[in-house]
Amino acid sequence: MLLHIPQVLSPAEVVDCRQRLNQAQWLDGRITAGSQSAKVKHNQQLPNDDEQAVAVRKVILAALEKNDLFFSAALPKRIFPPLFNRYSEGMTFGNHVDNAMRRITDTGEWVRSDLSATLFFSDPAEYDGGELVIEDTFGLHEVKLAAGDLILYPSSSLHRVEPITRGTRLASFMWLQSMVKDVGERGLLFDLDTSIRQIRAELGDTPTAVQLTGVYHNLLRKWGEI
Repeated sequence: MLLHIPQVLSPAEVVDCRQRLNQAQWLDGRITAGSQSAKVKHNQQLPNDDEQAVAVRKVILAALEKNDLFFSAALPKRIFPPLFNRYSEGMTFGNHVDNAMRRITDTGEWVRSDLSATLFFSDPAEYDGGELVIEDTFGLHEVKLAAGDLILYPSSSLHRVEPITRGTRLASFMWLQSMVKDVGERGLLFDLDTSIRQIRAELGDTPTAVQLTGVYHNLLRKWGEI
């Protein structure tokens, strides 16, 4: 499932975060690449402990915690602390699959990458190229979203970032371990939760809505792990 989540960050938050990121000290993006992806990765990245990265990371996590659509789709158990990358002219990231397990440096905790997410800080008009291309069983999907918007997709997907031919692409990326490991079960729960929300918005808390809510939570109880 690919899901576009609009306006995770407000325009004001985007401006503030970009100002902070522009003050940061960017390094070669291969600092977090695995052995395979390092061969095709050509971008810039911030170290985990960069002062500006730490500040912006807090803004992102706070925004995600309040986003109902994100929670419904991801059912996050753990979120790898958001990282930041920058692509300028000629930079690219070739086809790769994200590592299955990621270790959080500060805590030593491991995170299974069920889902990947990219949060955009640059508007599409600011750069040419730089599309996030995700390949799944339905074909290729090109993603280039407005600043403040996020794309959520399976970490098992083959994906790449097309070469930049003009401007600069600034984004945050992260991995998530879901409370529901199975992608099919997680998708069914998301569809059911979406339908319940629509029923409640249109008809209120009808007996049917209450019953379906019970079904949702019983399935989550059956499939979820915490």
